[in-house]
Amino acid sequence: MKPAPFDYTRPRTVADAARLLATTPDAKILAGGQTLGPMLNLRLAQPALLIDITRIAELAAVREDEQSVTIGATVTHAAIEDGRVPDPTGGFLPRVARDIAYRAVRTRGTIGGSLAHADPAADWLSCLTALEAEMLIAGADGERRAPLSGFMRGAMETELRHDEIVVGIRIPRRSRHARFGYHKICRKTGEFAEAIGVAVSDPDRQILRLVASTAAGAPIAMDGGSLGLGGTRPPDQATLRQALQAAGASGDAYDLTLHATALQRAITRMQAA
Repeated sequence: MKPAPFDYTRPRTVADAARLLATTPDAKILAGGQTLGPMLNLRLAQPALLIDITRIAELAAVREDEQSVTIGATVTHAAIEDGRVPDPTGGFLPRVARDIAYRAVRTRGTIGGSLAHADPAADWLSCLTALEAEMLIAGADGERRAPLSGFMRGAMETELRHDEIVVGIRIPRRSRHARFGYHKICRKTGEFAEAIGVAVSDPDRQILRLVASTAAGAPIAMDGGSLGLGGTRPPDQATLRQALQAAGASGDAYDLTLHATALQRAITRMQAA
């Protein structure tokens, strides 16, 4: 199929892109196009204007300070996989990037686009929630920050206003004693995950954090310490299923078991790191 007719523009600044969004109600942002492209061809999306943000230098920049690394929204998964951007996690981010879809997708797909699209099965959403990342957002009213944990309102739905653009993702640095675990369950390589589990431990900063993906909304974040994660025996399947239910996870017994299994395997990987 072919997309419906649309206009196309390539602004050079974030301010210009935000202005175009504000003055064109049916406009869509185009970055890597790995999701929007197929939607256009299937006519599931029929924007009046495509705003290509790949020439905006600010969005491809990476900034560092003592507390964090901020990755620009148009940085690709492949750039993270290949270690071409600073990694505040000592290897965890490249490991996650390596498991996203296929290399061709990773070469074009962007970290900001993945988060803005807000597919519950996407890797970055759960992993960056576990890392307590923060979204940097710019719009007609200026710039603001939003914790990723509250950024997603539902499947494919975020708190972004129509005239706002994701500028970058701020990821806090972890200490050299931090350990990370990540596991996703999918039927074959390259598919979206049926369940994702993430475990983060940083004793220097008193962090024990578990995050599980959900089928229809934002990931569920839990305090690992309250589940016995710091003890000699990690939480078992039953404990994780109960914790997921208490945190609002929906689904039948099979879904809960699937997500509890992903969490349990993420914990095992973290402890073996």
